[in-house]
Amino acid sequence: MADECILYPCYFNGALKRCEGRRVSLTAGSKAPSLAELERALKRSGLAFRAEDNHHPAHWQRHEGRVVVEWKKSKETLIKKVAQQLGGKR
Repeated sequence: MADECILYPCYFNGALKRCEGRRVSLTAGSKAPSLAELERALKRSGLAFRAEDNHHPAHWQRHEGRVVVEWKKSKETLIKKVAQQLGGKR
């Protein structure tokens, strides 16, 4: 688990406030990104990952899923890289 990072779609949701789980800037955020969109962004980035049917603890009722990415650097660097691939506002 030391070389893995967990990413949830809410990290990239520009409609959420930071206190609600958003981890990117408003301009880098997408409107309600799905797990499938997150997976496509990771594939475009060339990163190894696996999708899981788990949810963010604060958003347990949504059942959005999550991805576990093989990553050795900082989580913030990974989040910024994936946010660029998601393409921001749709």
